[in-house]
Amino acid sequence: MRSEYAQNYRELYQRHWWWRAREEYLVSVLRQRLPERRPCRILDVGCGAGLFFGRLSQFGSVYGIEADSTMRTGLPDIDDRIHWGTMESFRPESSFDAVLMLDVLEHLADPLTPLRMALDLVEPRGVLVATGPAFPLLWTSHDVLNEHVRRYTKRTFGELLQEAGWRVDALTYFFHWTFPAKLAVRAAEFLRPGRPEAPELPRIPPRPLNRALYLMSRFEQVYLGAWRLPFGSSLLAVASRRP
Repeated sequence: MRSEYAQNYRELYQRHWWWRAREEYLVSVLRQRLPERRPCRILDVGCGAGLFFGRLSQFGSVYGIEADSTMRTGLPDIDDRIHWGTMESFRPESSFDAVLMLDVLEHLADPLTPLRMALDLVEPRGVLVATGPAFPLLWTSHDVLNEHVRRYTKRTFGELLQEAGWRVDALTYFFHWTFPAKLAVRAAEFLRPGRPEAPELPRIPPRPLNRALYLMSRFEQVYLGAWRLPFGSSLLAVASRRP
């Protein structure tokens, strides 16, 4: 991640409509999928500065793994719950009810290895929740900015999880309405004579627009999610350990 992007990431996460809508969607999924017993133990792999920890704490104890030590916050309550290193060097005291890999796998040249490691970290009745960008067709300069390696389809995402040893319980696209928008951006970038030297950094839209885009995203998550539409700019998978 470019340094300027990393510096602005906290504000983007806390205010930008995309991050706000994604967080609400993930919380609703976890409410449905986590075991009824409380409290749970949750591991957020690739957690950055632990910006999701506050919302996740409603389910129980939250921990994280982050390889980039420059993301340290200086707050003991956050930093002390994060393993600042790789999954290979992580030695937890006990297993977890849920392992989260939220927009992580698309950054990795070898996503199979961490997915297999996650099997040893989750309880027998625990779950894996993973998200990622959808459709190679939607590849734009935004993927370059975020240092993505790939985008997935339901088929390729599901096959990856199964190859790693997981049983896929749910696999769905979301952010449906942004699919045509990103497709238009892809077409515009393809037709543009010459390519920009560096992709533009994301910006928070003006408040009324930011709010409208958030509400549009939440509307489709709440009212269109059950339709399982065959397109979207993001993917969500829920998986469990095979018997």
